[in-house]
Amino acid sequence: MPCVQLLEEFHQARAIRHAPIRFSPSSLKEGRWYEYLISFALGGAATVFTGLVSSRYGAVVGGVFLALPAIFCASATLIEKHEVRRKGEAGLAGERRGQMTAAVDAAGAALGALGMLAFAVAFSLTADTGIAAAFLGASFAWLAISVVAWYVRRKTRSVRKQRANEAPIPRSH
Repeated sequence: MPCVQLLEEFHQARAIRHAPIRFSPSSLKEGRWYEYLISFALGGAATVFTGLVSSRYGAVVGGVFLALPAIFCASATLIEKHEVRRKGEAGLAGERRGQMTAAVDAAGAALGALGMLAFAVAFSLTADTGIAAAFLGASFAWLAISVVAWYVRRKTRSVRKQRANEAPIPRSH
C-alpha cells in the first residue's frame, strides 16, 4: 500500500500548492531574440560535439557527453537575467531572486537527470524484449523515479524548514 499512500500524499501536496505547473508561452516574450539564438547555438554545438565524440570513440563514450552542461548553463544564465530584468523594471534589486530562480531550475534539472538515468537503465535492460516494450517500460521508470525524486525533495525541504522554525533561539547571558 505504500504506492497508494504516496499517490494520496502527492495529490494532497498538489492541492496545497498555490502555483500549479503550467506552460506559459507569454514567458517567451521576456527573452530577446539573440538570447534564444545563443542558447540554440550552444545546444546545437553540444549536440554536434557529442555526435563527433560518438563517431570517434563509440556510443558509450558519446553517451557520457550527452550530459554536457552547455545547454543547462545557457538556460540558467537566461533565467537569472530575465528574473533580474523583471525585478529591475519594477524598481527592485533582483540579483538574489535571479539566483534563487536559477537554483530552483538547477534542482529541477537534477531531478530530471535522475529520471533520464532511470529511463536509460530500464531501456538498456529491456531492449532485447522489443523496442516498443522497452520504450514503454523505460517511460514508466522515468515517470516513477521522477515523481519519487520530486516527492522526496519536497518532503526533505519541508522537514528542514520545520526544523529551522523549531530551532531554539540562542540566548546571550
